[in-house]
Amino acid sequence: MKSAINHVNDKNSPWQIMQQIVDDVNEPNIQDKSFSVIDYGAISDGVFNNSDAFKKAIQNCYENGGGKVIVPSGKFYTGPIHLKSNINLHLEEGAEILFSTNPSDYYPLVHTSYEGLELMNYSPLIYAYKANNISVTGKGVLNGQANSHNWWPWSMGVDHGWKEGMPSQRDSLNLPKLMSFADKGIPVNERIFGDNHYLRPTFLEPFNCTNVLIKDVKIINAPFWVIHPIKSKNVIVDGVTIDSHGPNNDGCNPEYSKNVIIRNCTFNTGDDCIAIKAGRDNEGRRIAIKSKNIVVQNCKMIDGHGGVVIGSEMSAGVSNVFVENCIMDSPNLDRAIRIKTNSRRGGTVDGVYVRNIEVGQVKEAVLKINMFYGIYSNQTGAFIPQVRNILLENVNVKNGGEFGVLAKGYVGSPIQNITLKNVVIEKVKKEFSLENVTNIKLINTKINGLPVEETNTNKQLNNN
Repeated sequence: MKSAINHVNDKNSPWQIMQQIVDDVNEPNIQDKSFSVIDYGAISDGVFNNSDAFKKAIQNCYENGGGKVIVPSGKFYTGPIHLKSNINLHLEEGAEILFSTNPSDYYPLVHTSYEGLELMNYSPLIYAYKANNISVTGKGVLNGQANSHNWWPWSMGVDHGWKEGMPSQRDSLNLPKLMSFADKGIPVNERIFGDNHYLRPTFLEPFNCTNVLIKDVKIINAPFWVIHPIKSKNVIVDGVTIDSHGPNNDGCNPEYSKNVIIRNCTFNTGDDCIAIKAGRDNEGRRIAIKSKNIVVQNCKMIDGHGGVVIGSEMSAGVSNVFVENCIMDSPNLDRAIRIKTNSRRGGTVDGVYVRNIEVGQVKEAVLKINMFYGIYSNQTGAFIPQVRNILLENVNVKNGGEFGVLAKGYVGSPIQNITLKNVVIEKVKKEFSLENVTNIKLINTKINGLPVEETNTNKQLNNN
């Protein structure tokens, strides 16, 4: 399979490749046996700690060749849940899993990741490591119980409970220390964090897994990133509702992952709805696993920093991203499609194909590409990123906010090949803000009620 599609004028080629990806990714094949957590001592009073009951049910299911671990209707309080191969954690309608907010319950530390950097840290709330054929399904609720009194203040967000004098991830011994470890290439097993380091666990993390299904569940109140497939292949996220407005509460973050289908989902988040990742800085270049073949279909994006986003941790590169038949609409949705990177990240984004999108309103831009994204500290380095081959087709926007297309590239590494085809933006303050962008194609595109001519856009580009 090609790493990216370069011929956007061939209207069928991107979507033919997308369909092939979809056809090649199948749901896990798990045998039809059931193991109820009730039979292993679980109590649904929302208070009793069911960690041992979940562990015993999963272990017995695994030893019997796999099957469904059933969580019936009721409220089940627990610590982290670790899945094994050939197991489907199934929440029946009316079931709610309430996860502990006590950090000590998330020991022993596990091999995980924080903002694109691997480490030994608190276990994700639901975790699988090097497992095959795993599922989390059903009409129940996964409740991380994070709020402004636990987990969220560690972000150093004043809107999320942090106050002057409280510890946070930004303290020198926490995230800055992890960044230093990664830059120096310190082995992951020596990057020991956990207590007194204030790096929040992800919610649902398949790490180095194959054939993963997350279907129909509702996920609320996450400590950090919500669904994080990392180094995983053949992942389906289907019919999931995510309603979590905490700091860094990205809805779904595939990282170093291949063949990921995200469909029929609703995202209402405190950060990006979907953010495709590929490692941070030297760490991403060391691991060097590209995220590719990511398909987003029939999703609804409400609040969030972006509808579908690539970056900022994308140092290993991202290619073949397909987005179709989605609705994006909220006064609290900043952008529809966003790519963010910088010269510390480096990396290449090659091939982002978007069609049949309805945008009600966004705050800043319909399409934003920023190669100078900055957070935490100086983000200038020697690794100039590349972004190319971006297609928006059949996109209807009622209110585009500040900009139709806001794109800023480097003088020596311009953004290449942006195509807008059959795009209508009914209202936006400024059609384009472009710096160092080459080869923009406008086909049957109308903004603020008027057709946009390619010559006018190139004139704007040259004047910036």
